[in-house]
Amino acid sequence: MKPRVRFAPSPTGRLHIGNIRTAALNWLYARKHRGTFLLRLDDTDTARSTEEFARAIRDDLNWLGLTWDEEVRQQDRTARYESVANTLKAQGILYPAFETEEELDRRRKRQLAMHRPPIYDRAALKLSKAEIAEKMGSGRKPHWRFRLPNTEEGRGLAPQPTLVSWNDLIRGDQTVDLGSLSDPVLIREDGTFLYTLTSVIDDIDFGITHIVRGEDHVTNTGVQLALFEAAGATPPAFGHHSLLVDADGQALSKRLGALSVQSFRDGGLEPMAVLCHAALVGTSDAIEPLTSRDALAERLDFSKISTAPGRFDVAELKTLNGKLLHMLDYADVAERLRNLGVEGREDFWQAVRGNLEVLSDARLWWEVVGGNIEPVIEDSKLAVAAAETLPLEPWGESTWSEWTAAVKSRTGAKGRALFHPLRLALTGRESGPELKALLPLIGRDRVLARLEGKRA
Repeated sequence: MKPRVRFAPSPTGRLHIGNIRTAALNWLYARKHRGTFLLRLDDTDTARSTEEFARAIRDDLNWLGLTWDEEVRQQDRTARYESVANTLKAQGILYPAFETEEELDRRRKRQLAMHRPPIYDRAALKLSKAEIAEKMGSGRKPHWRFRLPNTEEGRGLAPQPTLVSWNDLIRGDQTVDLGSLSDPVLIREDGTFLYTLTSVIDDIDFGITHIVRGEDHVTNTGVQLALFEAAGATPPAFGHHSLLVDADGQALSKRLGALSVQSFRDGGLEPMAVLCHAALVGTSDAIEPLTSRDALAERLDFSKISTAPGRFDVAELKTLNGKLLHMLDYADVAERLRNLGVEGREDFWQAVRGNLEVLSDARLWWEVVGGNIEPVIEDSKLAVAAAETLPLEPWGESTWSEWTAAVKSRTGAKGRALFHPLRLALTGRESGPELKALLPLIGRDRVLARLEGKRA
């Protein structure tokens, strides 16, 4: 059976590198196995979800090339959630509880003071039908909890050790003790649904076969497996990847704007560089540039993903971006260069691509070879000798070596004393592409003018 996977962001903010790692792993898995990738917008939090963020999520995914086969919005499925919830209520799997947050907080503090785990005591299960009806009749609105299957008949309401296990696609054998958890709230007092319930219903309805997400969901998976069982459904396979840390080993804040996909786009990074870094960070594979998403998908192997935190370094991403640019042919970038105002031919691209960190850097070198720059004359005598020995055009591949040999013979300069003054005069810069490649692009008239210290 071909896999069906999903990426389920909440449209309450911009996508960041952590989100994209999850999206990439799911998309690449579906791509590798010719499966289906579903985009699910978890927008039941109507107070914080916005259309602007929903559009931004789609834009970011499209920019990365992570196109989806189907799209689902949870706010369109409220009737379905209510139907399932009513069934679970009738079965006693969801039960009403009326405690306020203040009451629950006092109980937690009391349990901690007695050196007991702060687990909900299931006091609401002791309410009679008449007491529940009285509270609702007086206007009290309950929240609804999922009764975890962690009690045994005849042993009361207290949770007992109940182990839920699965073979994780990434982490291997995993176990969660439901007896150590409070019965989770699945429906708020205002009737809105929480993620755990809606996610399970969606995964059942849309036939999701594999769920790959962050390790911060491991405990939640134990609860969801119990909910799948309560709904009489076969759960999907689960995989939990490690979370990312920054270059200093500190946890990444998911609201950190500097790590948003938008910031990468605005910074001129290539989508394939971002995608390669997101997919390969924290794996046993080297983080290297690939120009094809299919080639990246072939690399995907869950067994290669480390359980240790993946280290994300913006500097490493920028280096990777430069390496990717160095691999691209002129045909890959010609239209984008023209959009940047760079009309250079393939010889220009071949000359400068090895010195680019982002594509827009090409504008700088286009100005160097064809614009008016301020030359720097470091050695006036060498500049005069260089002008006097400059060959006539047309120039070929050997022109640079023949010219510098002539300048060396005339002045005795060699090494840095020869090449550094020429670079400063011809480009106005301390470093850059090889001058033998730039020289024919600059042209004889402009070279002579610059050697004379003129803007050209």
